[in-house]
Amino acid sequence: MDKELIVQGTPTRVEIALVEDQKLVELHQQKTTTNFSVGDIFMGKIKKIMPSLNAVFVDIGHRKDAFLHYTDMGPKLRTVMKYTEDSIEGRQQTALLENFAFEPEILKSGKVDQVLKKNESILIQILKEPISTKGPRLSCEITIPGRFIVLTPFSNTIAVSKKVSSPDERKRLQVLVESIRPKNFGIIVRTAAEGKKVADLHEELKELLDKWSQVHKQLYKRQQPNKLLSELDKTSSILRDMLNDDFTSIIVNDKEIHDNIHDYLRSIAPAKKDIVNYYKGKKPVFDAYGVTRQIKSSFGKTATLPSGAYLVLESTEAMHVIDVNSGPKMQRKDQESTAIAVNLEAAEEIARQLRLRDIGGLIVVDFIDMRSQDNKTELMRRMRELMKRDSAQHTVLPLSKFGLMQITRQRVRPEVKIDTAEVCHTCNGTGKVNPTILLTDDILRDLEYIEQSRPKTNLQLEVHPYIYAFLKQGFPNFQMKHWLKKQRWLRISANNDFALNEYKFYDKNKDEIRLY
Repeated sequence: MDKELIVQGTPTRVEIALVEDQKLVELHQQKTTTNFSVGDIFMGKIKKIMPSLNAVFVDIGHRKDAFLHYTDMGPKLRTVMKYTEDSIEGRQQTALLENFAFEPEILKSGKVDQVLKKNESILIQILKEPISTKGPRLSCEITIPGRFIVLTPFSNTIAVSKKVSSPDERKRLQVLVESIRPKNFGIIVRTAAEGKKVADLHEELKELLDKWSQVHKQLYKRQQPNKLLSELDKTSSILRDMLNDDFTSIIVNDKEIHDNIHDYLRSIAPAKKDIVNYYKGKKPVFDAYGVTRQIKSSFGKTATLPSGAYLVLESTEAMHVIDVNSGPKMQRKDQESTAIAVNLEAAEEIARQLRLRDIGGLIVVDFIDMRSQDNKTELMRRMRELMKRDSAQHTVLPLSKFGLMQITRQRVRPEVKIDTAEVCHTCNGTGKVNPTILLTDDILRDLEYIEQSRPKTNLQLEVHPYIYAFLKQGFPNFQMKHWLKKQRWLRISANNDFALNEYKFYDKNKDEIRLY
């Protein structure tokens, strides 16, 4: 699988597109004015204690107080609070924890007002960005991630990623990490550590300990609220978490971002530093590499599949609903074979849409009904296989007796929403139409279907005069390209009465060929 990262920087924000096998699968946007992101470590101040919610609201300098639930405080809360207080007062003079005495763990079923007080200083980490009307969500279980390992202060646990499947390799990594682990620091071994030597892990461990030391130094006499450690910028964090041999290129249109990525790659993966390319073209980089077109075709209420089947996506506050439709063109010998073919194609697009839109929470998918239990099992297996590419935590349940599949997906940041509809100027701006950039794609898809079903029919295409001019421009133009590819001549004519995105096909007898 080839992976490309395309980065478009502007003065106010950075947009990042992850493309796998020429398909857009993730789209990230980061405002340059944002003062925090997931993974940042803060010293906050407890503003409100809410026994009814078993939670507290914490001031971290955001316009809305952040939310910290009792279950996110972690069993070592008292130890973290003691370490924070001792560091602020200067009693804890080292970042290492080998001589630091741990406090008793808090009860899992305890109450927030038994462990915290108003106006106390607290060391926290951003767990989720603000979503809708809610402020950031916090955790007291601090983690400092690297490419190969994750450092967890106030713990003595070693865990290896479940994606490392070999028992021998898991055991090797556990023994290796135990030999370099500082006392009272836990370590989570990531999938990227598979096959790495002790020197690689030890070098990264030192870097992560330096970051923890930076947090400790900033605690001394520091007033709350205050940021103590920033997560990497969005581009670097994606590279840290996802970089592997599949990455073939990184294209960046901003010189400063390009240099930062190049330097970061040189430090974590020197062999990959040459895949970073600085884009100097006149077109926006997203337009030049086809990302804009894919954004236009992928967002919106419906998503059309190559076969002509389509998805309808609806969102509510509580859940997301996806309806799978076969469309008029997708017909096989019998209903069951049509259903499994459409469902398997839809599963791939659904897995892509969840990543692309960053949809979280509960997702209910209404697949086309199937009678065969083998087909239902095959669909669930395929869906779980496709979702393995998704880095967000998720669960895929088997089809219910009503033919519904339930998926839960971790929600860390707001869903990506892009309005792709365009104002229809032919109706005085009173309505909206689908993106005109995709009109030729729709024409080609319908044309291919008609030619398959009517292999000997001479066809005529009728379009709006503007579209006619576009299809006839250039050499070779749309008409010539089609003839060179199919050896079938397509007559094109203009109709002044058509709306801009309206088109019709006719046979040799001038009878309209209706598709819908």
